[in-house]
Amino acid sequence: MTPFCFCSELSSLAAAEGIILSARKVVVVGAGPGGLAAAMQLSHAGCDVTVLERRDRVGGRTSAIEADGFRFDCGPTFFLYPRVLSEIFQSVGKDLTDEVPMQRLDPQYRLTFAEGGSLDCTPDLDAMDRQIAKFAPADVGALARYMNDNRKKLEKFRPILESPFNSAADLLRPSMISAARHLHPMRSLGTELERYFSDPRLVIAFAFQAKYLGMSPFQCPSLFSILSFLEYEYGVWHPAGGCSRVSQRMGEIAESMGVKIRLNEPVTSVELEGRRLTALHTEQDRYTADAFVINADFADWMSKTIPNSSRKRWSNEKLAQKKYSCSTFMLYLGLEGLYEDLPHHSIHIAKDYTKNLREIEIDHVLSDDPSFYIQNPSVTDLSLAPAGHSAMYVLVPVTHQTANVDWSTQSDRFRELTLDKMAAIGLGDIRDRIRFEHRITPDDWQSDYAVYQGATFNLAHNLGQMLHRRPHNRFEELDGVYLVGGGTHPGSGLPVIYESSRISSRLLLRDLGLSTDFIDQAASA
Repeated sequence: MTPFCFCSELSSLAAAEGIILSARKVVVVGAGPGGLAAAMQLSHAGCDVTVLERRDRVGGRTSAIEADGFRFDCGPTFFLYPRVLSEIFQSVGKDLTDEVPMQRLDPQYRLTFAEGGSLDCTPDLDAMDRQIAKFAPADVGALARYMNDNRKKLEKFRPILESPFNSAADLLRPSMISAARHLHPMRSLGTELERYFSDPRLVIAFAFQAKYLGMSPFQCPSLFSILSFLEYEYGVWHPAGGCSRVSQRMGEIAESMGVKIRLNEPVTSVELEGRRLTALHTEQDRYTADAFVINADFADWMSKTIPNSSRKRWSNEKLAQKKYSCSTFMLYLGLEGLYEDLPHHSIHIAKDYTKNLREIEIDHVLSDDPSFYIQNPSVTDLSLAPAGHSAMYVLVPVTHQTANVDWSTQSDRFRELTLDKMAAIGLGDIRDRIRFEHRITPDDWQSDYAVYQGATFNLAHNLGQMLHRRPHNRFEELDGVYLVGGGTHPGSGLPVIYESSRISSRLLLRDLGLSTDFIDQAASA
């Protein structure tokens, strides 16, 4: 009998006899969005939950960077598809919109193309068609067809994205068979979008969202055409205080539920009994538990913490051979003055976008003409900067760590290139306005945020690294270990990271003989 079967039978027997057992102990490693969501759900189910966080604040890559009265989101700035997190909040008796007020943005973002043309992307499809008519009249009406097809596609794929995948046998589920005709596994996202739009700029406009997964749209599977659909159907939202405020509030709620969050307490070593993880050590304490949830970056934490001899499928050697997402070069700029004509979100597409993608994913070199993204949230939220100032966030997709790029010598040059590119789209005075500046390179993602190879979006989402070929939610190599976050199924991006917490929490609670009715009822409401 496995330990978890014994726990389940013991719980059932105790309930029948009216015996009160002590709460099941769960330790969560990492206070990122997945770890916090799991902590809330597990605590609500009656578990005694402790969260160990290596940094001085919750949120991980969704934490805030604060200085001199400026507040920046460290990582994600787009809040998409709030349904999943809303259901998680509902399952623990909270209302997401009450806890973290949000504003739906319109326009969602501005897209500018170096080769000419721009779009103020809005959920008003008629307004989108009027803009499309100005530079691609043959494609008027294609957006409505794309939306209708992807509405059906999401309906078919939701059961897949909301269920664990433990083996190839799971590919034979009725939900997979039902969705099969929408899958087109050999078709890339870019090729899929070419079925709708003849103008290459429009293909990019509805495919660049592959960058949320850290991939080129011409390498990303066609399944992910649902990403841009989610933006137009369900909105691009700005939480008051930024996306980091969502994680911050989740930490506060978790603590109010009895979760113990230990900051500045990285795991230094582990205890194993055969395949079973029995305890974690930090410099401050030793933590035993009935189950452990790992929300740290999967490849980084496993390679540094679990002995290599205890991992076969995910050994250090095999981790090094996996495909990883791109990284990002980040500038956080506290600026004097307001840029009132610049939208909340802006994406600039390089003139030779295909070359830029190749430089990131294949050549692994820095581009002289990169695409980039600017967040100018002070046009929406004045709380993020001192009066009369702006908190501007700049992201440039770049290769993950590679021998081809030495950031100790290239960082300053690339910063100047980035500011030059911003000046070319109308921000010519930006250098004179800088009052605060912070920078993150792929090396910093690795050293400060413990991200393997600085690959900001974790393991790449190619067909060989999805579903059962991704690390399993109930980790297949260690007993009593569950994974949440971008390194497990369903993958990267806030909505699916929250979903991973729900999948893994269900598995863990059922293994411990505890009810998941509160999760299931909220999800089906």
